[in-house]
Amino acid sequence: MNTLPSGNDKAILRVIVFTGVSSVVSQILTIREFLTLFQGNEIMISLTLCNWLLVGGVGSYVSHRLSTAFAPTAQRLAGLSLALVFCAPLQLLLIRFLRDQIFLPGSSVGFYPSLLFNLATITPYALLLGFVLPYALFLLRRFDPKFPGSRVYIWDNVGDVSGGIIFSFVLIFFATPLQAILLANLPLLYSVSFLLPAGKRRPLLLGQLMGLISLISCLALELPSLTPVDGELLSYRESRYGRLLLHKNQDQLTLIQDGMPLLSTETISQAEEAVHFAMAQRPTVQSVLLVSATGGMLQEIAKYHPTHIDYLELDPQVSRTLFAANILTTIPGLQIIHQDGRSWLQKSTQNYDVIIVSLPEPDTFQINRFYTSRFYELAQNHLTEHGVLAFSMAGFDSYLAEPQRRKLSSIYNTVRTSFNHVLVLPGSDISYICSQAPLNSDIPALLEANHIPTSYISGYFYGNVTAERMSSLRQQLDPSVPINTDLTPQLMTLMFEQWFARFNSSPHPFFITVLLLLCFYLWHLSRQEFILFSTGAMTMGSEILLIFIFQIFYGMIYFQIGVIITIFLAGLMPGAWFAQQWQRQSRAILIRTDLLLMLMLVLLFLATSWGGDRLPLGLYLAFGFCVSLLCGMQFPAALHLLQDKNQSAARLFSADLMGAAFGTILTSLILIPQGGVLWGCGGLFFLKGISLCMGVKHDI
Repeated sequence: MNTLPSGNDKAILRVIVFTGVSSVVSQILTIREFLTLFQGNEIMISLTLCNWLLVGGVGSYVSHRLSTAFAPTAQRLAGLSLALVFCAPLQLLLIRFLRDQIFLPGSSVGFYPSLLFNLATITPYALLLGFVLPYALFLLRRFDPKFPGSRVYIWDNVGDVSGGIIFSFVLIFFATPLQAILLANLPLLYSVSFLLPAGKRRPLLLGQLMGLISLISCLALELPSLTPVDGELLSYRESRYGRLLLHKNQDQLTLIQDGMPLLSTETISQAEEAVHFAMAQRPTVQSVLLVSATGGMLQEIAKYHPTHIDYLELDPQVSRTLFAANILTTIPGLQIIHQDGRSWLQKSTQNYDVIIVSLPEPDTFQINRFYTSRFYELAQNHLTEHGVLAFSMAGFDSYLAEPQRRKLSSIYNTVRTSFNHVLVLPGSDISYICSQAPLNSDIPALLEANHIPTSYISGYFYGNVTAERMSSLRQQLDPSVPINTDLTPQLMTLMFEQWFARFNSSPHPFFITVLLLLCFYLWHLSRQEFILFSTGAMTMGSEILLIFIFQIFYGMIYFQIGVIITIFLAGLMPGAWFAQQWQRQSRAILIRTDLLLMLMLVLLFLATSWGGDRLPLGLYLAFGFCVSLLCGMQFPAALHLLQDKNQSAARLFSADLMGAAFGTILTSLILIPQGGVLWGCGGLFFLKGISLCMGVKHDI
């Protein structure tokens, strides 16, 4: 039975809009969930987006194939929409519960297990979502055969943008993930009933009631799904910058941020090395800058009686939790500043005797930005005449693996671009002590001369930091390894290689498989479909570029991921509307927008090369909107050239999604890790160049 209430197109379009709201909120929360469970690794953003788009593309293709056997009806669309409501919270809980069941809790996970886990957990929802949109279009055309496919594209985008805005500017500030899922799905749950006439809605009421009960029941699983296998969960906070969990295991307290231990109460050796290796170099220390901290560091700094200590912590929730749990305790002269370390150094006029950076390994772009030539230049400009910069990397026992050797070499070569003297000490960690003045490696003698008592260094330094170990480490540092810069993040390339080496695997099988599947898929595409394929690749490739640029320059992606996704969605709707008004110029639209997209990539590269973090944030967001606007114009134009039939609409939806998935892989796993922003812009420029040639040389 295909009867709908009067204004049937409005009822279906309402469902399409609210499906968009629900799906975008679910997508953003899924990305953030994988970030928190996989140590903030930005590759998980790419894998999630890629798998989401790829599975969605399959769903769109299947929708057309089944449109005859599974004929579109209002009841079936209602059932599919209710299934989306059920799947949304279950997907999030499945990711949380299975992560520590399949993998060792708190452990690093290899690329292939991460890829398969990501694909398996998001497939049900993404497949269903990809199926629903063209299915709704087919239903609309059962009542109005001439209903334009671009109109569905526009209204879906209205929902997507609304969902992004609601999450990024409202839900993120007060709702936990499962609460956000509940609020985002209520409109969809309500709108389903309008698909049927008033007298025939009773069967839907049971499904709506069950959906509501499911959403509410899942709220009770929020804390249990985050409780560790061993120990006790003392506190849980969702901040703008990450997820914070305070665990207690026996007498040890550990603060975990994004699935990675940030600080604990048992870090005496790390605290002493981080503080005294640097501060012992100067007989008097008046001012100290501390970029993040480990437990016990402030007490060690207090032994030098500095008059001023600036403690920088981007996330206010981190410092509040640390002081509330007594992992850190206040000392005289301490000033807590909730600001990003690089941003502070760019704006501040304060100079320091010692700057101590206490951050994890640079295995994400957010952390890598504190190990680049730009950061070392900023730090050197804020040191007094004989000031000292100190930071550390993971240590080694007797064998230095090749990826780690190159990583340490790159850091050493990079920091030497700003400092005349660099001392590398192989203690429990490998400490880099940097200054324009000479440095002394005999730390216990310096501490004794200054009457500074220690527990770990006084008893174990000479046994760990021997002359042989220091000499061996210096000899293994390779001066030919490239330096680490913002736009060419050499460390991220090395960390990417080390990720595979750690699990005795290689990225090559993955790339070969993707290439073969891509060739098979492209062989069956028409010229119009290839243009939409390249448009999808351009849209997502540019989005990934902007995400990584945000991490490189601003380091706030956990908070800004929703904003970036929303910006890239926001331009699609006006772009599609403009193209719909100029349908007679569809061929010209495709050619001109390709030219403008290529120009946008050139402008992006010039902006990052010449301006970088000196440019306002809004300029990069404006780039995202302009790219989205131009890409949005191409879908209706291509659809018009293919006469807007059901088959062509489904194939173009699929080509757009498949291209987006390919653009995500190409940019995040190949271009940026190997060549930075330049390769990312160049690869997308080349792809759009092929699309332009096809548009110019052929009568499309």
